[in-house]
Amino acid sequence: MNLSLADAIGSAAAVLTTLSFLPQALHTFRTRDVSGISLSMYSAFTVGVALWLVYGWLLGSWPIVIANVFTLLLALAIVVMKLVFGRSGRR
Repeated sequence: MNLSLADAIGSAAAVLTTLSFLPQALHTFRTRDVSGISLSMYSAFTVGVALWLVYGWLLGSWPIVIANVFTLLLALAIVVMKLVFGRSGRR
């Protein structure tokens, strides 16, 4: 398989941006602390990632598709944790 320079750069960007969400998701899951997480920001971001996923699918760009599948799962996990853990912390 020959990887073009554009695909190599796209793949590297996809890996780095996707992995950047892993520490936040793990930290949130471990601590259950969602006080510093903006639900509106993460919700908008999650919708944006879903649109990037569709865009990559329509273009047939697998680096975009694969990265955004994983990023979408992590972003959704953070949104769900904000909704679940945020309620338990309210008085």
